[in-house]
Amino acid sequence: MRIVIAGGHGRIALRLERLLSAGGHEVAGIIRKPEQADDLRAAGAEPVVLDLESASVEMVAAALQGADAAVFAAGAGPGSGAARKDTVDRGAAVLFADAAERAGVRRYVVVSSMGADPDRPGDDVFDAYQRAKGAADAYVRSREDLDWTILRPGLLTDDAGTGLVRLEAHTGRGPVPRDDVAAVLAELVDTPATAGLTLELVSGSVPVAVAVRDVAGN
Repeated sequence: MRIVIAGGHGRIALRLERLLSAGGHEVAGIIRKPEQADDLRAAGAEPVVLDLESASVEMVAAALQGADAAVFAAGAGPGSGAARKDTVDRGAAVLFADAAERAGVRRYVVVSSMGADPDRPGDDVFDAYQRAKGAADAYVRSREDLDWTILRPGLLTDDAGTGLVRLEAHTGRGPVPRDDVAAVLAELVDTPATAGLTLELVSGSVPVAVAVRDVAGN
């Protein structure tokens, strides 16, 4: 499979690129800064320099041509304000979905956030982030032309992955290592039977492959 990842230099995305590349997939990562390209190559991914805040849908669709799956793992990142939460966490996700449809890429996996809600009250930046993620998720769920799966991890940590998770429609809050998030994403990309599901993810006791197979109904 050829898989294109938006936010290709993110801490989850780099882990995912390594896993997918090691699994024999052809991987490309969209990045904003050319100086990040070597990190993607080291992870086994082809770097594609493209700013999702200013790119047109045609430009993004061109980057998605020939892909079998698209993964939206971009985010404005720590230290960004409410305005960039909207332009990246919502706007870029909408753009990437529109571009996937235009490029004929049906499989679309989103890295969202537990608690994402377009109607979340509050004035701080985290509230804006959760509203942006919630709005993006709602838009993706409205698309009948995409085989989407939305993953909402709990509190992200840099602890070593255990390969043991809890993956359900509603898990309750809890931590999860980025290693395990990436492992779940790699399984989801390759499991189209999870299309149409919004899933929460925390650490647990079920092996990743089994957890994905269970939610897929296989």
